[in-house]
Amino acid sequence: MKTIRIIGPAYPYRGGIATTNERLAKEFISMGFDVKMETFTIQYPSFLFPGKTQFNLKPAPENISILRSINSINPLNWLKVGRRISKERPDLVIIRYWLPFMAPCFGTIAGLIQKNKHTIIICLADNVVPHEHRPGDRLLTNYFIQRIDGLIAMSRSELTAASTFRSGLPLGYCPHPIFDNYGERLSFEVARQKLKLEVDTKYLLFFGFIRDYKGLDLLINAFADERLRKFPVKLLVAGEYYSSPEPYLELIKKHNLEDLIELRTDFIPDDEVNLYFSAADMVVQPYKSATQSGVTQIGYHFNKPMLVTNVGGLSEIIPDGKIGYVVEPDVTSIANALVDFLANDRIAEFEANIVEEKKKFSWSNLVQTFLSVYNQSNKVTDL
Repeated sequence: MKTIRIIGPAYPYRGGIATTNERLAKEFISMGFDVKMETFTIQYPSFLFPGKTQFNLKPAPENISILRSINSINPLNWLKVGRRISKERPDLVIIRYWLPFMAPCFGTIAGLIQKNKHTIIICLADNVVPHEHRPGDRLLTNYFIQRIDGLIAMSRSELTAASTFRSGLPLGYCPHPIFDNYGERLSFEVARQKLKLEVDTKYLLFFGFIRDYKGLDLLINAFADERLRKFPVKLLVAGEYYSSPEPYLELIKKHNLEDLIELRTDFIPDDEVNLYFSAADMVVQPYKSATQSGVTQIGYHFNKPMLVTNVGGLSEIIPDGKIGYVVEPDVTSIANALVDFLANDRIAEFEANIVEEKKKFSWSNLVQTFLSVYNQSNKVTDL
């Protein structure tokens, strides 16, 4: 049996990247591969982590081997882990890359693994260059990319960015698969009762960690549009602040929206995700910059209409006017789309189209992309 190692966030760490890695591992396992995951003993120093906790307090996922082995800030650990994996000679190592902070750690480990002249190392890249730029980002990312054998991105903009670092690197593109591990959709009534929301009100859902680039300020300003006041609609914000809450709270107060915006700004555990998406009439992602987003793929799973902005790869996976809206990242464009959705009662039309559109986003497609990039390597010809 062919062996695979997946390096990156996994249980007991929480968040969408960890969830994606675990779901990818399960897909490879279901196809007969021997998969083990290598995650962190220390992912971030506590003072660098913007949230309340890095850890998932729920039970570990079943039937996945997860080893906590990597200390992101200890170079001696990187040498130890890289040499060990090199000696184990897995056929494929997948490294999840989302932040240049991880480049020294992952790049050192990858360089040592390469010395065995057997293992193929493929990066699954969320952000080749991060949304929130810092000095040295490109230098760090370049260090990492020079030590891999291939790269897969889930948006074409990231694929283009990757090509600027290294010519001839085997590349692959696959849209983010649908998150199908958050349970079943509930009725509006049941979900809203469980969340203590108004059953007869429409809800627009902003979901996920609240960071400046995600444009919640644009959405609050758009939601203040007087045209929306004739509809029984509220904005439901569900997710933990990863930046200061004050600017958002001041906007809400400025527009007198305290009674029209429901703030649930703690981390949303996995077993409550279906409640929020089931309760929503539409999912709204007013991002100012983006690559791809796992939130859209949760929305697909629950057959929810979506509004996204025309940034990064979001417009690649949301057909405008078919299952939702692709708008410019400005207040007027967002407000116009919200008004259209409510005034023309488009929910049934969009939901019907989602059922067919979502078939494009399977986990098996992502696995096949890995196999294709693997086979482009000049080390071996077949996995």
